Amino acid sequence: MSEQKNQTPDQGQFFREMQIELLIHDLKDPVAVIETGVRSLLDRRETNGPLSPRQEKTLKRVLRNAQKTRSMMYNLLEIGRSQAGCFNCMVFSPVYVMFESLMEAIETQCSAIHEQVSACSDSLEQLRILKENGIHLQIDAKMTAFEMIQDKTKFSQVVGNLIKNALHYRKECLNIRMDHIAGLLTVEIQDDGPGIDSKHHETVFQRYTQVKASENLSRNGHGLGLAGARIMARSMNGDVSVICDKEMGTVFRLVLPVS
Repeated sequence: MSEQKNQTPDQGQFFREMQIELLIHDLKDPVAVIETGVRSLLDRRETNGPLSPRQEKTLKRVLRNAQKTRSMMYNLLEIGRSQAGCFNCMVFSPVYVMFESLMEAIETQCSAIHEQVSACSDSLEQLRILKENGIHLQIDAKMTAFEMIQDKTKFSQVVGNLIKNALHYRKECLNIRMDHIAGLLTVEIQDDGPGIDSKHHETVFQRYTQVKASENLSRNGHGLGLAGARIMARSMNGDVSVICDKEMGTVFRLVLPVS
C-alpha cells in the first residue's frame, strides 16, 4: 500500500493502463470461444441439428454482441499501442479498408442491411443496396486505385469508430467521402443526427467524459470511441475533428498523411 501511495501521477496512469490491457488480454479467449461456438451452431446445422427461427434469431444476436465486444477490446489495445509508439506500417488501399470497416460496423449495428449486402457479390449491387438504406459512398473513381503507407490496423480502427458513431446517431442518412490531395488523405463521415453544440466539439474526444443532453445537444456517450480515434489518428501524424451544421447533422473529418 505504501508503494501505491508513493506513485507519481504518471506511474499511476501507467499501472491503470497495464491493468486494463491485461484484463482485455484475458478476455480475448472467452469471447473467441463464444463467437466460435455460436458460429458453429449457425453454420453446421447438418451436424449440430436444426434451429427454430427464434433460436436462430437469438444466436445471431449473441454473435453480433460477441463481435462488438471483440471489436471494442481490440480497439482499446490499439489505443495502448498508439500511446506506446508501436506501429506496423504497410501499403494498402484506404478505400478497400474503409469498406471492410463499414461492413463490420453494419454487421454489429444494422444486421439486416449487412445480410442484404453480403448476399451480393457484385460491387455495384452492393452500393445500390447501401444507397437504398441511406448509406452513401462519395468517392472519386481515382481513389479505387490509390494506395497509401500507414498503419493499416489503426486506420481501420479510426474509420470504424467514426462510422459506428455515425450509424448510432443517424436518422436516415450516412455519407462517407474520401479524397487525396497534396499528400493528405481526407475521410469525412457525416450523419443526419442531432448534431453537437460547438462548445462540446472537444469534449466528445475526452475519454470517460459524458456529454449531457441539452436543448442543442441530444447525443449522449462516454466519448471513448471518439477519444480513441483521435489518439490513434494523432499517433499517425494526422487528426480527427468535428464539424456541425444545424441543417446537416454532424461531420467527423479524418486527415492523414499518406506515408
